[in-house]
Amino acid sequence: QVQLVESGGGLVQPGGSLRLSCAASGSIFMTNAMGWYRQGPGKERELVADITSGGTTTYADSVKGRFTISRDGAKNTVYLQMNSLKPEDTAIYYCNAALATYPSRMLGHYWGQGTQVTVSS
Repeated sequence: QVQLVESGGGLVQPGGSLRLSCAASGSIFMTNAMGWYRQGPGKERELVADITSGGTTTYADSVKGRFTISRDGAKNTVYLQMNSLKPEDTAIYYCNAALATYPSRMLGHYWGQGTQVTVSS
């Protein structure tokens, strides 16, 4: 079974930086796209950024210019570099991956358990 494990969350002051990592492991045949979602207090889960296997990136308007998503295809790992953090960025951040797995090679979507990011003075 596929597992997505996030790391790098924590408490940071406004203007600070964090880098999140998400490593996918298991019987992975192919990694299609990987991305990050977040859910803040009282809010719905929203897309933060994603990246295709070819490196094409998409960002939410609220984070564009501050966050950078990248991936290491060989390691099935996606990263989210978060700079100039704001209190509004406080949320649980979830890794998502579109993966084809063995033995069926069928594409499915998988979620990590989430990592808390708190931006506060």
